[in-house]
Amino acid sequence: MRNLSHIIQLSIDGNAEAQRELYEQHRVYWYMLCMRYGKSKSQADDIFQEGLIKVYKDLYQFDDRKSAFKTWSSRVMVHSALRYLKKYTWVDTLSMQEEATQYEDNDETVYSKLAARELTMVVQQLPIGYRLVFNMYAIEGYSHKEISTKLGVSEGTSKSQLSKARKYLRNKLESQLKITSYE
Repeated sequence: MRNLSHIIQLSIDGNAEAQRELYEQHRVYWYMLCMRYGKSKSQADDIFQEGLIKVYKDLYQFDDRKSAFKTWSSRVMVHSALRYLKKYTWVDTLSMQEEATQYEDNDETVYSKLAARELTMVVQQLPIGYRLVFNMYAIEGYSHKEISTKLGVSEGTSKSQLSKARKYLRNKLESQLKITSYE
């Protein structure tokens, strides 16, 4: 097995075997990221396809001195997801939300009780505004300032969407945990 830098360079040079190897090493991670942004498997598939095209097209821009490949490729996939959602489903959803009320959410213990697959399924049920901000902030590590810039909303709206997403998730997950504990 070759090291990642070598695989990336061969991929940039057009080596199909190296491109396949890069894909095989990262496809599950990339696809799970797309599943968190898409509302359905079909949307996730579309986002994944567009993201893959962008990763390979822009691979020459990757600089391992600035970030890890996983970090760089995740950002490319997130940007692809945002472009897709903006183009096909996201129309002023975020800008219509009211400004944030200062809400502190310290009860995240419910999240740790579920498997990643279950959490992904619940995240997919979030309204698009909540889903975008939750994914970007809680999972991808964007700041509210970065989110507000990327989505074209105020920081307050970003905070509000995150707060509402967490509340929605907490309620949904708690009700699911109660159902399974009674079975």
